[in-house]
Amino acid sequence: MKKIGILSDTHGYLHPNAFEFFKDCDEIWHAGDILDDFILDQLRAIAPVLRAVYGNCDDWGIRGETTENLFFECEDHKVMLRHIVGYPGRYDSTALKLIKEEKPTVVVAGHSHILKVMNDATHNLLFLNPGAAGRYGFHTRLTMMRLKIDGSNIFDLEIYDEPK
Repeated sequence: MKKIGILSDTHGYLHPNAFEFFKDCDEIWHAGDILDDFILDQLRAIAPVLRAVYGNCDDWGIRGETTENLFFECEDHKVMLRHIVGYPGRYDSTALKLIKEEKPTVVVAGHSHILKVMNDATHNLLFLNPGAAGRYGFHTRLTMMRLKIDGSNIFDLEIYDEPK
């Protein structure tokens, strides 16, 4: 069993409560728009494993430490981590192509600054967008999520949510 912390769109800011919210996580997944490698260093200090992709606002420094798409196994799931994805029924064309080719069972996205959790029965996957964990952007709520994965079971989804 693994406990996973998920965030996106930090835009150079890591909320102090992220340390407590993610403290027992085995892995942290960041879905892009990091903006400062200090954020990556801080997240690495919290959990033993950090998986991160770059977003459209990230510079060459962040892009040198991350990748645009990340596919990996977590328990019995194939995970796709990508910044610009869209969402079920309205996927970005590149993301949709990757979903059809790679067949992930969990897709983690960022970019929209809107927290969203959806089952995509068409592609047999769970879609997760943790919203935005930073101060920059049009969002009015600062959000992050954590969950547990044990084999094929995904459970105990918790949301960190506070006014920006």
